[in-house]
Amino acid sequence: MKLRICFAMVLSVFVALAEDRPAPKKKNPSPPAELVLPAGAKQVDLGTYTFTDAQGKKWIYRKTPFGLTRFEDKPVVASSGDGIIAKEDGDTIRFERPGPFGTYKWQKKKSELADDEKAAWERSKDKDASAAKAKQE
Repeated sequence: MKLRICFAMVLSVFVALAEDRPAPKKKNPSPPAELVLPAGAKQVDLGTYTFTDAQGKKWIYRKTPFGLTRFEDKPVVASSGDGIIAKEDGDTIRFERPGPFGTYKWQKKKSELADDEKAAWERSKDKDASAAKAKQE
């Protein structure tokens, strides 16, 4: 029982000391400056605008439900089918490409191939032809 009384007294001393100490002042961080659509921006699509700043950088402004966003307009690198493995199976071509969640697999008819799929198929045919020549020698 004496132990409980001692524990209660020590606890009350700590509570009293905690009340006496002033609370640390928190600085109110100012909210970031609100992004505003520049005057010379040209509308490209519904809710999408382009603008070139004084340094020559091209920016894309897009209206979202959360406000206006801005990101740099970088040219899109055309995919040439790098990393795609193509295997011919009769009238269809089977494709495999490594992805972040495993290997993506799909198949298409030869007449319905996209440009990057055609490039991958051509590369696999060239690779197979060079492998066959190496075997013969």
